[in-house]
Amino acid sequence: MFGSDRQYCRNWQIIFRLISQVTHYLGLIMTIFSNFFRSLVLTTIFSFLVPVFLVGGLLLVLSLFGYVPGLQGIISDVSIQILHFLATFGSGSSLNGLLTIGLTCGFVGALFDIYVHYRYQILHTDS
Repeated sequence: MFGSDRQYCRNWQIIFRLISQVTHYLGLIMTIFSNFFRSLVLTTIFSFLVPVFLVGGLLLVLSLFGYVPGLQGIISDVSIQILHFLATFGSGSSLNGLLTIGLTCGFVGALFDIYVHYRYQILHTDS
């Protein structure tokens, strides 16, 4: 009877040790995944916003310079050309073109972030 109680306790100690190790490794995996997911979301958002703000800011600056006498004709021509360029990607709508370019840049930024994460894992696993 005494030997079986020791074996019973030893088995529970082994089980608790295994559970502790598994939860430790799961915690590490979740931390890595959480950091990766946060990086992926932020990269995607910023990659989307950069071309949107760049083109929007360019159009804003051009509209402000449109009030300078003597530059109205040139500024309006440049603005119209930018809007036509955006309409090319948006099936006739400049706003849709801007969103298409922004979504494409966001997708490419996400792919680049995935590649960088993969490359980081490969380089630090081998060393």
